[in-house]
Amino acid sequence: MSDPKNVLVTGCSSGFGLIIATHLASCGHKVIATMRNLEKQGDLLETAKELQVNIETLHLDVTDNSSISVVKDHLASNYGNLDVLINNAGFGMAGFFEDLTENDIRNQMETNFFGVQNVTRQMLPLLKQKAGSKIINISSVSGFTASPAFSAYCSSKWALEAFTESLRFELRFFGVDVLLIEPGSYKTKIFFENARVATNFYNKESSYYQLSQHLKNTIDSSISKNTKDPKDIARLAEQLINQKNPPFRNIPDLSSKLIYIFRKYSPFWLYSWIIEKAMLQKCKQ
Repeated sequence: MSDPKNVLVTGCSSGFGLIIATHLASCGHKVIATMRNLEKQGDLLETAKELQVNIETLHLDVTDNSSISVVKDHLASNYGNLDVLINNAGFGMAGFFEDLTENDIRNQMETNFFGVQNVTRQMLPLLKQKAGSKIINISSVSGFTASPAFSAYCSSKWALEAFTESLRFELRFFGVDVLLIEPGSYKTKIFFENARVATNFYNKESSYYQLSQHLKNTIDSSISKNTKDPKDIARLAEQLINQKNPPFRNIPDLSSKLIYIFRKYSPFWLYSWIIEKAMLQKCKQ
């Protein structure tokens, strides 16, 4: 391993955040793990204990600039600089657009998109103090493809990807590298405890009620059968931290790589035909 780094990770109460934070700590990095609700830090601390590593936990709500400022001041006073920022905090919003309220969509964007900007903006002075620092944004396969019933989530990730690419160009002048990790579906709490659904998702009067229930059953079945190891994301993050010139776009699993290639090189009508055929089958069930 290279020299230990000061690493700030958001959204560490569960899922990728917990796994990334504990793995990086086990690799010798100084990890500051943040979460919106410190009452949910039990799983993180238990995992850290099992791995015999120390992790500092701090309250940070990515939608609250005052809480971000407190963390920034703490880092400045106790660490001096920040080597790596991993923007992981986020959640998935499921539901057809007509069932989504404006508030549903705004909440999705506030966390998944504006939250990343809020944290990044305040941490940049600490990151720019030392050349070679990195910002790693956890995106999704939904950042380069779109699917029905996930318009809010896909929009937040597409926006995140555009922001990340623009920021990469801007910060290269200061020696700060900006990267994306784009996981597919893994068996983490983003699709279980962290999932949210449209306000009218369970409204039987909705035109999309039957489709919504089929969607839920399909996702539950698919994720429960998922055998991909979420630790792959943590290992990838460690690799990117140590790599001198890491690639901008990082897709960890084969299925997501195939989706990326398919979307990039196949005509849109073919992708559209596949999606529409799948929806039609659900309607007939």
